[in-house]
Amino acid sequence: MEKFEFMLNKYAELVVKVGVNVQVGQVLIVHAPIETAELTRLIVAKAYEAGAKYVIVEWDDDAITRVRYEKASDDSFDYYPQWLADSMVHFAEEGGAILHIKVPNPELFRGIDSAKVSAAVKSAAVAREEYSKYTRNSKISWSLIKAPTRAWADKVYADLPEEQRVDAMWEAIFHMVRVNTDDPIAAWREHINHLKTSQDLLNAKRYKSLHYRAPGTDLRVQMPEGHIWRGGGGENEKGVYFVANMPTEEVYTMPHRTGVNGTVKSTLPLNLNGRLVEGITLTFKEGKVVAYDAESGLEHLTSLLETDEGASYLGEMALVPHDSPISNLNRVFYNTGIDENASCHFALGSAYPVNLEGGTKLSKDELLERGANVSLTHVDFMIGCADLDIDGELPDGTIEPVFHQGNWAY
Repeated sequence: MEKFEFMLNKYAELVVKVGVNVQVGQVLIVHAPIETAELTRLIVAKAYEAGAKYVIVEWDDDAITRVRYEKASDDSFDYYPQWLADSMVHFAEEGGAILHIKVPNPELFRGIDSAKVSAAVKSAAVAREEYSKYTRNSKISWSLIKAPTRAWADKVYADLPEEQRVDAMWEAIFHMVRVNTDDPIAAWREHINHLKTSQDLLNAKRYKSLHYRAPGTDLRVQMPEGHIWRGGGGENEKGVYFVANMPTEEVYTMPHRTGVNGTVKSTLPLNLNGRLVEGITLTFKEGKVVAYDAESGLEHLTSLLETDEGASYLGEMALVPHDSPISNLNRVFYNTGIDENASCHFALGSAYPVNLEGGTKLSKDELLERGANVSLTHVDFMIGCADLDIDGELPDGTIEPVFHQGNWAY
């Protein structure tokens, strides 16, 4: 117990100093599952020690969330309080920072009408569209981290005795975020520099397109002029460096909205807002999904693609070697924030304007004109495996390997 408390304390300090990087005089919002109270209290303490002016904790409870979908009227799921969304815009305008302990329950909506969940997700996205510009454009500091809940641990470690599952999940998380090192903050500096090396190499290459090949996948992806590869973290508009995802093992950019052609098959289950979708196959023509299927959860995939026009186009492409810390744990975590860092992946929906030169200053129409996708949604799905080969087309038309058998070919 003493060792666990020591590790938890190190994790809280890492999250505050490296993840969301709380500044003196800043307001912090922490969105947390009620089961993560111990970690959340430590984060609040560390935030005040770092100079936070005020810390707000918004608790989330799966049982209460599920009650809404079981008891509320069908016509209520199109509603999201606009005043709540507006308050988040005001919070962002004042330079606040936000931290999410993101732990979606893979079984939360089992037996619930998918249409209810889709309506609720879309209504929230519409109401929060203005606020989302602050995070997508990195105007404020934000970070997503992980912590075990009983339901999640039961799903991921179902092969272990029940009393060992939460402990196993904590051990895995401490490993993923490098808390098990002597100096996690120094370890993260080194890790970020490593990702920056890959990022800088890809930016120097200026690939025109990438060609993905794996079992069930044969996909060609063009990139827009002026695309930027990023990895690790980045600066907000005030120059404060933060890490948006912990853990992170990816380098990522945007595809050209209309430059995706061929078929891609997912390699890991997708936890789509508490609903599992497995064995996804998508066929693209001139960027748009023109055919799709799934081995399970097809109705949930359909709902996603029908969110808006942009939901049927790709907004992100990310490279993660198969031989990497999370992948080598050889376990599906049913949590996109983790599984996407064990595997190369794409995202359906909105692109990040930070992945385009001058993108954060562009309007929706200007982003579309430059080849960036625009949507209310952004959902990553995993396509990496040990058999994945990726070739890159250089500006002069030369073709060279980027990934070979799941790992960097360089």
